[in-house]
Amino acid sequence: MVVTKADLVDGLRQLGLASEVIVHSSLSSFGYVDGGAEAVCAALTEVCGTVLMPGGTWDLTGIPAPPGLVRPDNAYWNATDWPEFDEKLSAATSFSDDLPIDRWLGRIPEVFRQTYSTLRTSHPLFAYQALGPAAERLLAAQRPDWPLGPIEALDGDVLLLGVSHTSNTTIHLAEQHLGRSLFYRYAKNADGLWIELPNIPGESHHFDDIEPVLRSATTEIRIGQARVRRIPKDAVLAATQQLIQADPAALLCTDNPECRCAAALQQLVSVRR
Repeated sequence: MVVTKADLVDGLRQLGLASEVIVHSSLSSFGYVDGGAEAVCAALTEVCGTVLMPGGTWDLTGIPAPPGLVRPDNAYWNATDWPEFDEKLSAATSFSDDLPIDRWLGRIPEVFRQTYSTLRTSHPLFAYQALGPAAERLLAAQRPDWPLGPIEALDGDVLLLGVSHTSNTTIHLAEQHLGRSLFYRYAKNADGLWIELPNIPGESHHFDDIEPVLRSATTEIRIGQARVRRIPKDAVLAATQQLIQADPAALLCTDNPECRCAAALQQLVSVRR
């Protein structure tokens, strides 16, 4: 089966999307798409008013924590000594607007960046990109100390294109509102210079546990082989808050003390003391 741009446009219109949408995506989930990621991006821009997508560069800009700098419940690794830290810093790339987006975020965000000259934030690890009438407003909500600001500013929907809730960063926003999953991470921000960045979210491998709670708020169709879902952002926030208030360990793994989930839970426990 071949998925065309017309199929994509028709499917997206069936969802009844809001004028502002954050998109998490997997190109391969559709099967064969005539026109590839370019066709998906074209369909999104045709149907949606403003499209927000990840634009992070962690693989290029991220570095270890400096030796001796240990934050409570931070679940991160330190360089063993300053020579190792300087070596990692030298090997990393300083953030710039033209850096490619991390491959693990999928092909579609990078093609979106290349094809549409999107606006992009300058967060050294957790940048976002956007196109449309609300793009400037959404991206202006991000600060170095508040990377999820664009999602908080979004007045619209989460769109999952062939991915699960493990890609749904809006869940992290709800966690952080409650005092959980607030980590410090480190990046190269200029030649020979590094920066500590707070409020970076943590693990998401149990986020699909939210699906039953969100079922009534979810509109779902198939486009090609892809499971495509629209969920209002506010519904995601409310469901996450409901689950975590009932069980502080909700949506976290509890069987691996080495996982960041354990540190995220401890952060919440400390807040509630």
